[in-house]
Amino acid sequence: MQIATLGVAIGLAVMIVTVSVVLGFKHTIRDKVIGFGSHIQLENMMLISTQLELTDSATDLLGNMAGIKHIQRFATAQGILKTDSDFLGVAFKGVGEDYDTTFLSEHIIDGKMPLFSSTKSGNKLLISKVTADKLQLNAGDRIFAYFITNEGVKARRFTVEGVYQTNMTKFDQALCFTDIYTTRKLNGWDSTSLYSGAEMTVEDIQLLEPIAYDVAQQVKIINADISDPLETIESKTIHEAYPQIFTWLQLLDLNVWIILVLMVCVAGFTMISGLLIIILERTQMIGILKALGARNKTIRHTFLWFATFIIGRGLLFGNVIGIAIVLLQQHFSFITLDPATYYVKEAPMELNIPVIVALNIATLLTSLFVLIAPSYLISFIRPAKSMRYE
Repeated sequence: MQIATLGVAIGLAVMIVTVSVVLGFKHTIRDKVIGFGSHIQLENMMLISTQLELTDSATDLLGNMAGIKHIQRFATAQGILKTDSDFLGVAFKGVGEDYDTTFLSEHIIDGKMPLFSSTKSGNKLLISKVTADKLQLNAGDRIFAYFITNEGVKARRFTVEGVYQTNMTKFDQALCFTDIYTTRKLNGWDSTSLYSGAEMTVEDIQLLEPIAYDVAQQVKIINADISDPLETIESKTIHEAYPQIFTWLQLLDLNVWIILVLMVCVAGFTMISGLLIIILERTQMIGILKALGARNKTIRHTFLWFATFIIGRGLLFGNVIGIAIVLLQQHFSFITLDPATYYVKEAPMELNIPVIVALNIATLLTSLFVLIAPSYLISFIRPAKSMRYE
């Protein structure tokens, strides 16, 4: 009985930890990608032009759509950061006061978040730890940046205001942040309605696709009023912008299902073995019950209820073990990972109560279902022989 209880407990604990890790990992990576690109992106898809016309009225129109939480415009410029001993090409993403810096602020490891402006240049930079390590920079250091434009090479001297680290190498090694006023001037955009693009966040990510469709329809109306065809706007979701990342995350679901099936099988086979042992140990009792007039169905139900008690106790222990591991990891992060491979320094775990309840119910029902056939062994026990059985 102890072995059967232990089998169910270990199986459920493994399932809880596995699902918690996968949910935590998927949501952590998803939130990091969204932190850099938001839910919906508006950009110019023309290869011969990187600018688009996005007026204040168009921005307000899109921002006030149902389901849209926030909209922010940006302007990018390609440049080179150079120190006395090294240089590095990066993309300068210019943002203004309306930019939501919550995500970046949570990942500042040195210095502070600059106050970005759309009306003046503070010559402040927010760079990643990857860039800081390559160029041996710290918060407070000053560095020259060079930009190749139609007017020639332009130089700017920036102060590193802060250093961030998200462990998303694809973004960390390519992006630094500065004032949108600076990048717009470097691009030679005098019109206040010219930008590289805009980013939109939605209130409910579960409704991303229908909201994105509504945004695309609204963008078509806005494009009809734009005079220059090279400055038209196109929209795409974060899933369309980075399909390789989200496809990789979806593949994790297959691993989860494999582990869940294996653990349920382990729990089921353990319970079958446990029930057979219990029946064999109580063969004499079964014979006595039959001699007293008990029906096979009644005895079978009795043993199945006893098995339910064993499964329930195993589920209780499994929940305690599994949830305890998840909570300990959330508070102490004792399971670490290689951030270069997994984009996180410790295994993220997320407790999802509805999923845990579903795992408990599925384990209980599956274990009971596989016990129905073995329980019919009781029908083959004969009272005359069983009462002499030792």
